[in-house]
Amino acid sequence: MRGPLGAVIGRYPSSDGSTHLGGIIKHNRKCRDIAVLIIFIAFWIAMIVNSSFAFNRGNPLRLTYGLDYKGNVCGQKHAAQDLRELELKYWLNPNQVYQSGLKDSQFKLANARSICLLDCPIPSEDSLTWVCDYPEGDIRVSLNDWIDMNYDYFEFLTPEMRNSSLQLQGPCYPVIFPSVNVYWSCQFIARASNVSLKHWQQMGGVNIKEDIIIDKSIHEYINSQSAVLKRYMADIGKSWPVLIVCGGILPLFLSVIWLLMIRHFVGAMPWVTVVLFNVLMVSVTMFFYLKVGWIGNDAISPIIGEHDPYIHVYVRELTHLRVFTVLMSFIMLVAILTSIAIVRRILMATSVLKASITFLNIIMKHD
Repeated sequence: MRGPLGAVIGRYPSSDGSTHLGGIIKHNRKCRDIAVLIIFIAFWIAMIVNSSFAFNRGNPLRLTYGLDYKGNVCGQKHAAQDLRELELKYWLNPNQVYQSGLKDSQFKLANARSICLLDCPIPSEDSLTWVCDYPEGDIRVSLNDWIDMNYDYFEFLTPEMRNSSLQLQGPCYPVIFPSVNVYWSCQFIARASNVSLKHWQQMGGVNIKEDIIIDKSIHEYINSQSAVLKRYMADIGKSWPVLIVCGGILPLFLSVIWLLMIRHFVGAMPWVTVVLFNVLMVSVTMFFYLKVGWIGNDAISPIIGEHDPYIHVYVRELTHLRVFTVLMSFIMLVAILTSIAIVRRILMATSVLKASITFLNIIMKHD
């Protein structure tokens, strides 16, 4: 026998006619689990403390830009150097990059000497170019002049400094490999410039490793799970106004318009809703197809800025985008087939909405 459908207040008879009193709460309920309450309070205190540290000492730019060998965030002003224009992380010593990519090596790419630059260096076609460390100490060059000189003050070095540079010990390092801007880090392309390498050898420079490991080492660093997670968090941090508008304000505004249209166009609104939903699903899916490169030539590239069109760099985000594209294709297909299958239900819904609106109009007239 079915019991009552609503809330039960007071005593109620059972199926055998007797009255139950044991199930009725007659006393004030209190929190008796003190241990859980203490854990809950401690959790929120820890959250508040953690949030205060994040707001006071955190730096969102670290999610996007890298650190140089001094621990400075690229693209930000610091006490020693003003790096606001220098957003790209560049590894100076190619042999350190090579060493970090060896399987048995304990040397990590994070410990390799890196600085912040305005753009990624490329080898010269007729000479050997250099990228020198930040000008300081005996180097009487300002930071702005260093940028205007394309980071090259090799001609101002003393003989001892030049010899040190030929040993890849700085302050200047040769540009042997081309590089491209991949997510604000200069990704080496393991294709050494023959002209630059010849000039380097003629000057008596140490042997420079020419192996694909140089390319893979930086690629694995950029493509690591932690780096991908940082980029996702940085994107969320940059797009919060869009999320608030598109996820909160705009849906609220459209829902009010939708209710008003149901009030005045009740017969057409179920069909309009279904059609708009399917059009939206198809549009979003086609947008994914465009950005993944399966339709047209507007695919998303991890390489920022102008670059050689024959250079392609793979990153995890492209795989994620392809997975979402396949998922959206499946959801779109299910949505369209479901819309076709529930045509009769839509007709019934239209009749119900018409009756509801008619009844609402009668009530409003009587009021």
